[in-house]
Amino acid sequence: MNTLENKIKQLIIDSLNLEDLTVEDIDSEESLFGDAEGLNLDSIDALELGLAIKQEFGIVINGDDPNAREYFRSVSSLSNFIQVQTA
Repeated sequence: MNTLENKIKQLIIDSLNLEDLTVEDIDSEESLFGDAEGLNLDSIDALELGLAIKQEFGIVINGDDPNAREYFRSVSSLSNFIQVQTA
């Protein structure tokens, strides 16, 4: 299991107060937003998660970036984005 993905999953749980979930409950490929099969997060969650990513990794995801939705598509896509930004 990818340790960065696990770190992101824990960040999601902690920053969004999802105490009823564990890292193992979150599939790296499932949709984070707007999908009944995924976590079904909303725009407020996106802001909070963006702040948590900034604090944890020092990376700012600009909401005006046309690719921002893709970065937040899944844990896997967030992991790929963070790896590129920190390389």
